[in-house]
Amino acid sequence: MYIEQAYKGLSDFWRYLVGILVVFIAWQFLGGLPLIVALMLKPEGFSALAGNNMGKMADMLGSNIFLFFMLLTFAIGLLCLFIWVKFIHKQTPKELTTSRQKVDYKRIFFAFSLWTIISVITIFADIYNSPENYEFNFQLKPFLILALIAVVFIPIQTSMEEYFMRGYMMQGIGVIAKNRWLPLVLTSTLFGLLHIFNPEVEKLGYGIMVYYIGTGFFLGILTLMDEGLELALGFHAANNLTAALLLTADWTAFQTHSIYRDVSEPALGWDVFVPVFVVFPILLFVFSKKYNWTDWKERLTGKVVPPETHNALMSNNSNTFLIENDHSKSDNDAQ
Repeated sequence: MYIEQAYKGLSDFWRYLVGILVVFIAWQFLGGLPLIVALMLKPEGFSALAGNNMGKMADMLGSNIFLFFMLLTFAIGLLCLFIWVKFIHKQTPKELTTSRQKVDYKRIFFAFSLWTIISVITIFADIYNSPENYEFNFQLKPFLILALIAVVFIPIQTSMEEYFMRGYMMQGIGVIAKNRWLPLVLTSTLFGLLHIFNPEVEKLGYGIMVYYIGTGFFLGILTLMDEGLELALGFHAANNLTAALLLTADWTAFQTHSIYRDVSEPALGWDVFVPVFVVFPILLFVFSKKYNWTDWKERLTGKVVPPETHNALMSNNSNTFLIENDHSKSDNDAQ
């Protein structure tokens, strides 16, 4: 009953419409002001901003400082989202997180640990098989600073995306549309489109959007099947954290002092599609067995029913059951 958690607060259409605009503006513009100011103090800072040249920005500020300012935008956005939800929707962070009695941190850590292990093995296996494509990039002091920034702020960054897309927007669209499939489709597609200005898209082409949108669907299915954000929060944090610490490239969104640098010429290949069509379905199967998921069709496409309607239906069903039992008893007595 994750989407139905929205009914525990104020779920009017206008609150979600205005909320999405307010949070997005706070995230993208208010959150971006410190980065803009820092760049404007540098020569040619305006040209880097106008061209959305992340590589040039990172060179001007230093990759660790640039990463800090970039991740700070998500922290400001998440804070604004929680404030809006608390005061405008009268909803608690727990209700935005899960339908369980309390947040299940074991789920977060399980998803985080599982995907971290898979990511580390995959990255180092590729480095072992194709060493010519990688350059050892480790420098102790910059890496320690990177690790501090990444461990603190990347979970905030990924949490902002999850709470905004799979949390706030999924609940809002769900209670307005009164179904589950529309919020799944819309939030997954929007999640992919938010990455359309990433340098990876410019370098690899729009085919990589299959990966971004496919990842959105995977995280959306996780949320609806598990009735909470916990698994999506853990997975997303592990994905971005391992990428930031272990591997970077000149054409990626994260320009970091990671342990390795990819120096190969990027190309859109099988490695973009395998996660979406092979790895993610296997992970869904693993999670489904561990957490005993059932009734996939209802959880992913079923109706969203207000609590009072649900309770009335349950009451009617109970009354019908009792009447049928009474009739059966009367028939037996007559016999």
